[in-house]
Amino acid sequence: MSDFNPSYTGGRDDILNLVPSNAAKILDIGCSTGTLGGQIKEQIRSAEVTGIELDKQMARVAESKLDRVIIGDINKFSFKDYFTPNYFDCIILADILEHLNDPWTLLAEVKKYLIFGGLIIASIPNVRHYSTIVSLLFKGYWPYRDRGIHDRTHLRFFTLKNIKEMFQREGLLIEKFERNYRLIEKPHKYNTLSRYFAFPLFRDFLTFQYIITARKERNN
Repeated sequence: MSDFNPSYTGGRDDILNLVPSNAAKILDIGCSTGTLGGQIKEQIRSAEVTGIELDKQMARVAESKLDRVIIGDINKFSFKDYFTPNYFDCIILADILEHLNDPWTLLAEVKKYLIFGGLIIASIPNVRHYSTIVSLLFKGYWPYRDRGIHDRTHLRFFTLKNIKEMFQREGLLIEKFERNYRLIEKPHKYNTLSRYFAFPLFRDFLTFQYIITARKERNN
């Protein structure tokens, strides 16, 4: 477990706090080692939590925490082979959409397996963070990294406008969005001060990540 990227295995209280207390059937796409799913099961004892994970070693760890773990590549995953439509009341997409070839189609597909009125919770990096702009304008390069907004495995990039457009197109009503702020893009002790600098004109440039909660309003 020590060989796993810690950016993808830690707890997610920011997501956990948004899971409805009456959620009965939850799908965590890209569940990693099952840390978040385990947190959910501790908080909602009766919840059935299913995970999908590409990494086989991570999936093996997750199996000890979740009710069911399916190993599969979401870019090629056939949901109809595993799930019944309108089954889950909460689907979690925590830092997964930016890793996909076609996140728009994935969102349309997972919606089919969400009950009417069900909730999607997603966390998505904000490419409009000032560190992107500084790197492009003043350093002249794209800052590929092993984690964070500029993770070299990211295939798609989003601003808040892009996120709203993607969810609204699928009839998913964004009930609220929250922001995780960072003064410095990588983990740093000064990031605890970020919110004090997040004035209205600057907050989009200090937002490291958006947390979206969206409800299914229509079936097609």
